[in-house]
Amino acid sequence: MKSIDIAHDIIPVGEFKTNISRWLRRLRENQHPVIITQNGRPAGVLITPEEYDRLAYLQAFLASVQQGIAEADAGKIFSTDEVKEKLAEYRKSR
Repeated sequence: MKSIDIAHDIIPVGEFKTNISRWLRRLRENQHPVIITQNGRPAGVLITPEEYDRLAYLQAFLASVQQGIAEADAGKIFSTDEVKEKLAEYRKSR
């Protein structure tokens, strides 16, 4: 994700609502996230669909890795020979 340009990428919700088309076009062109404020406080972040997909994939990947580490720590592991045996059994049953 590109860094935020404090002078240009933080806007009040009223300005965003008034110029939404312009902000969406600018988001596409600059690839910078836009911070939308309400009463002077951050209320939301606007990012491109591609950046959202990338972040969602990254989150799912990291959760999968974390689950794998937890299972390995709990002793739920298989040797290479055990995996090959289970795959062979699975292929025979198909």
